[in-house]
Parts: sequence; C-alpha cells; structure tokens
Amino acid sequence: MQDENTGYQLCVETPSVDDYLRLRIISGLSPKGREAAEIGLPNTIHAAIIRYQGQAVGMGRIVGDKGCFYQVVDIAVDPEHQGKGLGKIIVENLVDYVQNNAPDGAYCSLIADGPAKYLYEKFGFEPVTPKSIGMALRVKRT
Repeated sequence: MQDENTGYQLCVETPSVDDYLRLRIISGLSPKGREAAEIGLPNTIHAAIIRYQGQAVGMGRIVGDKGCFYQVVDIAVDPEHQGKGLGKIIVENLVDYVQNNAPDGAYCSLIADGPAKYLYEKFGFEPVTPKSIGMALRVKRT
C-alpha cells in the first residue's frame, strides 16, 4: 500500500533495531534492550512497517513456531501519526498473513492493552477469559 495523497507506505519487512527500539518507546510500549532486539528481530515470522517520508512511523510483528502458534506483538504507531488508521492497516496485514499462511487449527494470540482490544475485535480476536488468563514472566538481569 502506498497512498500518494497521504505519503504513507506499507512495507512488509522487519523493522531495523533502531526503528524497533524507537517506536516501542515513543508509542508507550515497554522499552527493550538492544541485545534482545538484535537477537529477537531476525526470528520474526512476518512484519509490517508503515513509512512516512521514508521513516518508520508504525510497526507490528508476528512471532511463533510457524505451525501451532502465532503471536501478534509490537503494534506501535508514532503518536504524531496516530488516529489515522495506521494501526488498523498494520493489524489487517498481520491477520491476512496468518489467515493465508498458518495451517488449519493454528492458534493466533495477542495481549491487548486498554482500548486496543476494540481494534483487535474487528479482526476476530476474542477475549479468552474466564477460561484462560494471560500471564507473563519478565527476565531481569542485574
């Protein structure tokens, strides 16, 4: 997708380490370390970036095992570009990838923060509570 009128371009590519770290911070996601990003980003199954005048202003990724499990992660849009439907374009691209490439019965999950759940519901994601509850373990090294 390239919109000549707005200057936004959807690119199917994994973000660079610098873009990844920057977009996570400015969009309000938890910061990640450079070493973790350098290790993790090459393991991306599929990713989408929105560029504006050549700069990455939005991103989203899919990680997982390419068979049973897929997880949508890192949905982030630069606050200066929010409210223009860019998050929706990113999520649509990621969901299309899963729908077209994942084997029958694959499980695609995500963790929705706050009102983002309303965006994800538009693409068929449903809450798993009370049957299941999302849980996390954060590794802290001193």
